[in-house]
Amino acid sequence: MPSASRSTTPVGIDLPIVEGRYAELDDHTVAFETFKQDVDVTPYFRGLPGDVCSCQHLGYVLAGQLTFRWPDHEETYVAGDAYVAAPGHSPLIAAGTSVVEFSRTSDLQPVMEVIGRNIEAMAEAGSAS
Repeated sequence: MPSASRSTTPVGIDLPIVEGRYAELDDHTVAFETFKQDVDVTPYFRGLPGDVCSCQHLGYVLAGQLTFRWPDHEETYVAGDAYVAAPGHSPLIAAGTSVVEFSRTSDLQPVMEVIGRNIEAMAEAGSAS
């Protein structure tokens, strides 16, 4: 049976706002993410359908607080909470938040590709000013 741990999963993203470690486990990806700053993830989803995350996540909050917003409601989770975030959400994440999330790899890949392109575009725009 495949497994992963935070300590043995290599860093995939290390930015001023987040450190992310990602491992594929059969048809799912486990994400170990720690947020270094408060972040509204909405700008990173531009280009996805509805400019929101199109992926379902099952997760557990190790530390901190995150809020998932949908058009008709929002849900907030704190350390010790397990959650299911249905597609169509946009998260607000507090500095110091650490989560473990499971997502179907086939659903997560296009989301991560768009996030990557938006991160690059934001970095280029920042260096141009």
